[in-house]
Amino acid sequence: MVAHAAVTGNRQDRMFYTGLAVVAAAIVFAGFARTYYLRDLFGRPPLRPLLHLHGFLFTSWLAFLLLQTTLVAAKRTDIHRRLGVAGGVLATLMIVVGIITAIHAARRGVTPPGGPPPLVFLVIPLGDILMFSILVAAGFYYRSQSEIHKRLMLVATIAILAPAIARLPFAFILANGPLAFFGLTDLILLACGFYDAISRRRLHPAYLWSGLALVASQPLRLAVGGTEAWLAFARWLTH
Repeated sequence: MVAHAAVTGNRQDRMFYTGLAVVAAAIVFAGFARTYYLRDLFGRPPLRPLLHLHGFLFTSWLAFLLLQTTLVAAKRTDIHRRLGVAGGVLATLMIVVGIITAIHAARRGVTPPGGPPPLVFLVIPLGDILMFSILVAAGFYYRSQSEIHKRLMLVATIAILAPAIARLPFAFILANGPLAFFGLTDLILLACGFYDAISRRRLHPAYLWSGLALVASQPLRLAVGGTEAWLAFARWLTH
């Protein structure tokens, strides 16, 4: 009975993580459909090469996550492990290009609808990249401990969903800006934590602490973004 329950739990986990990778990809596609994936249909002007590179790398991460979770679901963890190096290289490129893109956008005065002024808003994407960097680095450090590794990679991916959520064409997101897109990000995090707690009968520490760190970073960013020290730093970055 115990062995059967363990097998059933593992199967449910594989389905859950694969399904979440699909959901994350769907959110990113919906959020960036008008400005990236289907921009020609919406009459958008051509994108700068930097934005193309940024979009390609971050889309590749979602495709990579889906591939990796599918390999685990198919019990091909041998291939999953061999592809880990490629994931590390991809994550590093994402971090570098993500930082450059965020600074470039602030320099051009870009901010999402309902968002704060560009220099204030800059703290949000840089914070996303920082959280992603920390969580992915921790995930690779614990790559030999699958229960920790997969949860850290999951939360790392959730950490970079906010930009896509911010661009979903819903009025309440446009009206409430960071409060709305951070709130929806946290709902996804909460749903994952709920599954984790129900399936294991307790919340895994890796999920608890990484989730708390991500949630705590959100109001911290909003508080820091309005300070004169941050604005001075942001002006230095963009000039």
